Amino acid sequence: MYSEARKIHLIEELLKVKNEAVLIELESVLNKAAQNEKTSRPSAHEFAGLWSKEDAEAIEKAIQEGCEQIHPDDWK
Repeated sequence: MYSEARKIHLIEELLKVKNEAVLIELESVLNKAAQNEKTSRPSAHEFAGLWSKEDAEAIEKAIQEGCEQIHPDDWK
C-alpha cells in the first residue's frame, strides 16, 4: 500500500475511535514523531535534485582538479 493510501486508511480508522485513552496515545505518538523530525539530522536524500546540472558539473570538476591529484613526492 502506498504511503498516501496508508495515511487515508489511518485517518478513516482514527475517525472511528471512541476511546479517550486511545486518542491520548495516538496524540502522544504523533507528538513524538514531530519532535523526532525536528531534532533528527537531515538525510542526504533530502538534498537530491537541488543542484542544477551545471552546478553538479562545476562541483565535480572542482573535486577532480583539487582532490584527485596524486603527487609522487607525497609518498616519500
